[in-house]
Amino acid sequence: MHQPFTAFSRLLHWLMAILVLAMLFIGIGMVASLTDYHWLVSIHKPIGALILVLVVVRLINRLLHPAPALPAGMPGWQRFAAHASHVVLYGLMFALPLVGWGMLSAAHTPVVLYGSLHLPPILPADAALYATLRMAHTVLALLLFLTFLAHLGAALMHALIFRDGVFESMTSGTLKQGE
Repeated sequence: MHQPFTAFSRLLHWLMAILVLAMLFIGIGMVASLTDYHWLVSIHKPIGALILVLVVVRLINRLLHPAPALPAGMPGWQRFAAHASHVVLYGLMFALPLVGWGMLSAAHTPVVLYGSLHLPPILPADAALYATLRMAHTVLALLLFLTFLAHLGAALMHALIFRDGVFESMTSGTLKQGE
């Protein structure tokens, strides 16, 4: 029997899942709508900053409370894929907000959190750097979306097909009898 994630780990996981999914859709909306662009950007910036803070909290929490062991019968390639996908997810959740912040700094655009509260620029204003970071932000966002879908697909496989308690360890915190 493997143990469930801690309640705080589960809270961080689901909160960040909602925020990341919202950010992906907001990002798509920003690209697709000129009418709502400025309103969507005003939401995108503070949520990105929040995700950056939460991913740091989540990394610290993960170091203090490691993930439960995967099922003993899980093939090695699935173990590798599970660990690798988590590294990629954490890396992208950390990199995307930083690249976005750097991109806006290079564009000499303030990162407004709320009212007059702004993040300081982290890079000098530079049009070429802005263009490079904008492309990087787009590519990383697409990679995050693909990784998110793969993670969701794996979670559903564990919940609906394997029924091995992995999904339950991140949802209810309780596991099936006999695990």
